[in-house]
Amino acid sequence: MPDDPANPPDHPGTPAHRAPADATSGPPGEGRSDAAAAETTVPGELGESTELGESTGAAERSGSSEPSGLAGPTGLSGRAEPPGPTGSPEPPEPPEPPEPPGPPELPGPDEPPGPDEPPGPDEPPETRRDPFDYPRAWEADVVLSDGGTVHVRPIVPSDAAGLVALHGRLSERSRYFRYFGAYPRIPARDLERFSTVDHHDRVAFVALLGDDVVAVGRYERLDGGPSAEVAFLVDDGHQGRGLGSILLEHLAAAASECGVRRFVAEVLSENAAMVRVFRDAGYQVSRAIEEGVLHLEFDIDPTEESLAVARAREQAAEARSVHNLLHPASVAVIGASADPAKVGHVAFANLLVADFAGTVYPVNPEHRSVRGVRAYPSVLDIPDPVDLALVAVPAEAVEPVLDACFAKGVKTLVIVSGGFAESGPLGLHAELRLVGEARAHGMRVVGPNALGVLNTAPDVRLNATLAPRLPKRGRTGFFCQSGALGTAILADAGARGLGVSTFVSAGNRADVSGNDLLQFWETDPETDLVLLYLESFGNPRKFARLARRLARSKPIVAVKSGRHAVRPQLAATSAEVDEASVQALFEQAGVVRVESLAQLFDTALVFAHQPLPAGPRIGIVGNSSAIGLLAADTARAEGLRPAFEPVDVGPQAGPDEFAAAVREALDSTDTDALIVVFAPPVAIPGTAYARALREVVQEPEQTKPIVSTFLAAEGIPDELAVLSEDGVAVRGSIPSYPSPERAVNALARVVRYAAWRRRPQGTLVRPAGLHVEQAQELVRELLPGDGTATLLSDDDVVRLLGCYGVDVVSFRVVSSVDDAAAAAAELGYPVTLKAFDERLRGRPDLAGVRLDLTSEDSVRVAYRNLCAVSGDDDVYVQRMAPKGLSCVIGLQDDPSFGTLVSFGLSGLVSTLLGDRAYRAVPLTDVDAATLIREPRTSPLLTGYRGDEPADLAALQDMVLRVAALAEDNPEVRSLALDPILASPEGAFVANARMVLGPPPTRPDTGPRRLRPITPPE
Repeated sequence: MPDDPANPPDHPGTPAHRAPADATSGPPGEGRSDAAAAETTVPGELGESTELGESTGAAERSGSSEPSGLAGPTGLSGRAEPPGPTGSPEPPEPPEPPEPPGPPELPGPDEPPGPDEPPGPDEPPETRRDPFDYPRAWEADVVLSDGGTVHVRPIVPSDAAGLVALHGRLSERSRYFRYFGAYPRIPARDLERFSTVDHHDRVAFVALLGDDVVAVGRYERLDGGPSAEVAFLVDDGHQGRGLGSILLEHLAAAASECGVRRFVAEVLSENAAMVRVFRDAGYQVSRAIEEGVLHLEFDIDPTEESLAVARAREQAAEARSVHNLLHPASVAVIGASADPAKVGHVAFANLLVADFAGTVYPVNPEHRSVRGVRAYPSVLDIPDPVDLALVAVPAEAVEPVLDACFAKGVKTLVIVSGGFAESGPLGLHAELRLVGEARAHGMRVVGPNALGVLNTAPDVRLNATLAPRLPKRGRTGFFCQSGALGTAILADAGARGLGVSTFVSAGNRADVSGNDLLQFWETDPETDLVLLYLESFGNPRKFARLARRLARSKPIVAVKSGRHAVRPQLAATSAEVDEASVQALFEQAGVVRVESLAQLFDTALVFAHQPLPAGPRIGIVGNSSAIGLLAADTARAEGLRPAFEPVDVGPQAGPDEFAAAVREALDSTDTDALIVVFAPPVAIPGTAYARALREVVQEPEQTKPIVSTFLAAEGIPDELAVLSEDGVAVRGSIPSYPSPERAVNALARVVRYAAWRRRPQGTLVRPAGLHVEQAQELVRELLPGDGTATLLSDDDVVRLLGCYGVDVVSFRVVSSVDDAAAAAAELGYPVTLKAFDERLRGRPDLAGVRLDLTSEDSVRVAYRNLCAVSGDDDVYVQRMAPKGLSCVIGLQDDPSFGTLVSFGLSGLVSTLLGDRAYRAVPLTDVDAATLIREPRTSPLLTGYRGDEPADLAALQDMVLRVAALAEDNPEVRSLALDPILASPEGAFVANARMVLGPPPTRPDTGPRRLRPITPPE
C-alpha cells in the first residue's frame, strides 16, 4: 500500500516506472498469486474475478521526476516518471531479485527522516483533524465471498504496525509489480501518512481479521474538488475473497458523505482484471489510454446496476456463510459429556445417532473418551481442521472456548448454552462481546441459547441440535428462534409427514438471523418451501426486501408472534395497525402469514405436496352433503368461488364411482382446485377409496391441487401418500385435515399466494426531480445531536419536502391584521386563513379555518375572528387550492415492517373506522397504485355516483415521492400530509407535519454490512 519513492533506497538503481494499480498485475506466473492470476470466481462472489492491489494516483503525466498533484514523495501514488516504451504486450521483465531482505521494520523513534521527507503531515497543526475521531457509523462487520467475516473501520495512527506487517506478508513478486522494486521497508514518512488521515479529504479503511490488517482501501481528494483518487491493497493470502469490492462500497459511501462525487484511478493497460473490478461493480467507467496506462473515472452515486451488483454479492456471501454452517466436514462438540443428564451428552449423542457424514470430535478435558470416541482436552488439540464447533459449556466458560476456536480457525459456532441476553444486562453484555469477537475473527455464530442446526441431506446427515430425532428428509426449510418451540416443531413435522431439508433454531439470534437463512434458501436447490416462526425482526426493511424476492420462486409461510410488542425506541412514533392491514403488509412481501403453528403446518402441507392453483375456482366432491355444504360456506367466506354446487356421490357409492366423480371435477375447465370430503362407509374399508383417489391424482395430466378431510386424519395419511424410494412422502401426496374448515382455510392461503405470484411484480420507481444529497445534508443539519426526536418548523418541512418534489400550497404566517391583508394580496385571491393551533385546524366543524376569502375586507374579518377563537395573534394565510377530496399520506414506524407509507381519506369517519392502507418501504409502482385504491372509501376518488374522478396519477406520484423520502432518510420518524386535496386538476398538499429523530430500525441502504452489535436503549 505505501508509496514508493522514485528510487527506493533499498534498490538504488531501480528504473523509475509508474507503479501499477494492482499488486497482482501481470500475466499468470509473473508476480501474481494463483488466486489472482486467472479469472476465477469464488463460489458466492458474483462478477468479481480478482482482487485489487494498491492503485496509483491520478497525477499529471509529465517528464519531470515528480508529477504534480498528489503524486510525489508524500502523495497517494508511488510513481515518478512515466514508463519507458509503451505498447508492449507484456509487462517489463523484473530484474533478478536481490538477496531477500529481513522482515520489515517499523522505523525507530530516533531514525531521522530522509533528505526529501518532511517531518510530518503537510497540514498546519491548527487545521489538522483528530485522526482518531471518525464517524462510528462507518464501522461494520462484513461477510466475504467465502462466508467468512472481517471487521471494517477507518484507519487510525495505531494501525501503523499492522500496515508494516501487511507489507511484510506480500510476496517479492507482488512487491515488484506493485512498486517496480523490492521496497522491503516503509519509510517513516510514508507510514505516518498512510496511517494518519483526516477522515474527510483523506479517508482510509482497514479490514481486520483478528488483530491483523488484511486489506486497506483509501481515497484522497484531488485539489479540494469533487474528485478523489482511490487505492487498494489486499493481502496475498486473502485475495479472491471479495475484499476489494467491499472496500470500494464503503469508500464510495464515505466519500459521498464528504462531498466527493467521482473516483479516479490509473491502471496498466495489461491489467484487465482490475478494470473489470471497477466495471463489474456497476459503475459507468470512462477510460482513456496514454502511454500504455488506462485512466479510469467513474461517478460513485449509486446506480440501479451498482445496487443490483451489491445485492447479488450480498446474497451470495451470506448464503455461503449459512452453507458453511449447514455443510461442515467436521464438528467439535465442546462440552461433550458422558453424563446423559447433561446438554453436552445429548448434543454429542444426537450427532452420532444421525450418522453424521463427517467427523465428530468430543472435547472434554476430564475424560479420555465420550461414548467410545476419543476426546480431546481442547479444540486446539484436535489434529485436523474443525468447521463447526457446537458449544455446550456454562456461559462463564464460553469466553476461553471462543479464544481456542479463534486460534483453531473454526468457521462457525453453534452455542446452545444459556445465561446470556435472556438472563439480564450482564448476560447481554457478554453476548455482544462474544459475537463481536467471533465476527472479528472470521466466524458466524448461531445462538446463544439455541436449539441448534440440522441438515437432512444424505451426504451430510447433520443433527447438531438438542432434538432427539432427525426428521424425515424433505424440501422444507425451517427457521425459528425459540429452542423449546423448535423441539415441538420438529416433532410435529414428523407426525404430520412433512419432510425437512434444513432447520435452524437461532435462540437469542445474536448473529445469524432469519434474513441469513432467506439468503441461503433462495439458491438452495434442496429447498422448495420456507417456514418461519418469528418473534422479532433484527432488520425489518431487509426482511421485506429479501422475502419479496424469495417468494417469487419459493413460498414463505410465517408465524409472527409479538405483533403488538413495541420496543421503547419505537413507542413514540409507532401507531396501531389493524389486522387487515398487517395481513396486506405481509402479502405485499409475498409472505403467507398465519396465526398459529397448527395453521403453519396446515398450509405447509399443501405447498409441499400439491401444485399451485391457477385461480380461486374450487370444486367440492364428497359422500356427505352436510360436510360438503360446510366446506362451501367456508370457501365463500375465504374469498374462494365454488365452481358448482358440492357433488355428493352418496354414502353407498363404491371406490370406482367416487374416483370417477373426483376425475370429472378435476377435468372440468371451471375448476382450479378441488376439496374432497369423505366419511368412510361401514361396508367398505376406507383404504379402497384412498387408493382410488390417489390413482386419480397421479394421472399425468393432473395439475390441480387437492386437499381432503379423508378419514378425519391429520397430515399425510399412509393411504394418501406418494412415497419416494426412501419412504418419504413427496409431491403428489394428498394432505388431509380433521375438519373441512381447516382444509379450506389452508387451500385459501395457497390460492392467495398463487394470485400474488401471478400479479405484475412492479418496479422500484424513483420519480424525477429528487435532490437526495441536498435532503440528506438538510436532515443532518436539523437532526438534534442528543439523540432525541424533534418536530420540524413549517419552513424546514417545506424545504425538505421540496427536495423530493412535494410542494406545499404557498402560505405565510402573519401576526397582525395588516400583515394578513398584505400576505393575501401577495399570494393572490382566493385565500384561506387557518388558526396556528393544530387542534383548532383539525376540528370537524372547521372552527379554526376560514375558506374562500376573496377580498381584503373578508381577510381582515376572518383574521379577527380566528384570533378571538384561538387567543393567538399568529395565523396562517394560504392560497386556496382547487377544491377536491381530502386525503392523507403518512409515514410511521412499525415494529415488524420498519417504515410504513399509509394512505386514506382524511376525516373523522375514516379515522374512527381505521380506513387506511399501508405498504412497507420501498414501494414499487404497483404498490403505489394499489395503495391508493385499497381503502374502503377509495371509490370516492374514482368517480363514485358520477363525480369527476380525481387525478390518481398525481396521488400515485406523491406516494412514490414520500416513499423515496423515507427510504433515503430513515431519520424521518413520522410524516403527515394532511390534508391533500385530490381533484381532477391534481393533488395539492395544504398542510404537512414532520418529526426527525434517530432511526429505530436499521436502513436497508448503503454498503454491505451485518446487523450492528449494539446494546438496546
